[in-house]
Amino acid sequence: MSSQSSGLRHWRERFSALFQDHEIFIRTHGHVRFLRISAVWQKRVALIAGLVLFAWAGVTLAVFVNQLLTSGERAEVAAKQAATAASEARIAKYRDRVAEIAADLDERQGQLEEWKKDYFGDEPLPTDAKSAAAADAPADPAAKPLETSAIDPRLPPEAQALARLEARQEAFSAHLLAAVKGRAAKAEVAVAQLGLDPTALVRNAAAGRGGPFIPFRGRPGQADALGKSFAALEGALFRMEVLERTLVAIPSGQPAHVLMLSSSYGYRSDPFTGAGAMHAGLDFPGPLGTPILAAAPGRVTFVGQKSGYGNVVEVDHGQGILTRYAHLSGFTSRVGEQVAAGQQIAKMGSTGRSTGSHLHFEVRLNGVAVNPRRFLEAKADVLEVKADARQRVGALAAAAPARRGAR
Repeated sequence: MSSQSSGLRHWRERFSALFQDHEIFIRTHGHVRFLRISAVWQKRVALIAGLVLFAWAGVTLAVFVNQLLTSGERAEVAAKQAATAASEARIAKYRDRVAEIAADLDERQGQLEEWKKDYFGDEPLPTDAKSAAAADAPADPAAKPLETSAIDPRLPPEAQALARLEARQEAFSAHLLAAVKGRAAKAEVAVAQLGLDPTALVRNAAAGRGGPFIPFRGRPGQADALGKSFAALEGALFRMEVLERTLVAIPSGQPAHVLMLSSSYGYRSDPFTGAGAMHAGLDFPGPLGTPILAAAPGRVTFVGQKSGYGNVVEVDHGQGILTRYAHLSGFTSRVGEQVAAGQQIAKMGSTGRSTGSHLHFEVRLNGVAVNPRRFLEAKADVLEVKADARQRVGALAAAAPARRGAR
């Protein structure tokens, strides 16, 4: 105990030795002042400074310990914030994708409705039980998500409503495609019975297409997103329209109300020389001034004289089909005029290389003369298909100005 006391006394003495009384003399402008700093005051200041230093060290230590204890929590919070940001990015991307799909479906629905209205009007599509049932089936919210061509099946459940809508559109598109193919098949049979090659007609029509490349909704290479049946529908509609317009353009109406035929298409003896000659049309004899009628609707492209033909009127019916009316005594139409089937365009005469009043009637396909008889003597079933096509093509032509005005 005595050794401990002596040890404490020793340290107190050493501590006290650090603090001695100090006297400081300060002389200013001849005046001397005395300043005394006692050891007790020095000890008090040192004690206060030590307490302040101890408090600062304690606070610093507490902050350091707190940082050590909360670093894990901060790391966890940062990880949660990063996960939240990633989730928000995925949600934004998902919303953009859903909005994009909705826009695609809306645009496709508009196109399907326009095609249906243009080519079939208000009439119902031909019955096809399988496709019709799929197109008209109500959407079942509990149905299994559909793997469709435009929607990734891995999307959240909210997108499945769009998937079902797309599936119904695919079914309706397939139904419409079947109806278009049915009409095209009828037109193809009728065209073939008239001696024309349907495949060549479609191929020739397709050769005259073009224009700048504008990707669908700005996404090149995404045509398959519209669905296979939808993509095939455009090609089927083109084929059907070419064949039906060809039927409408075929000159099956009588070019003059006369009963006799004085010369057929093909080989004959020339009426002036008696030599063998090729006759490129049909001759219909009749009284001078007999009305000459357009054999099909079209546009008058020539009114005037041609060597050997005399006075001539030519009408372009589209699809490469042109009719020529020759040896006329007068004209009742002008170049550029749109004429209907059966409308008077001229008067029968005997101008040019002719032996008497008659009509020389030619049909030319892509500039080559073909036998008009097969068109004028078309069977009733062919004429029925043609009449049906004429009605639809006419409705389509009438709707075109309205669509342009709406745009």
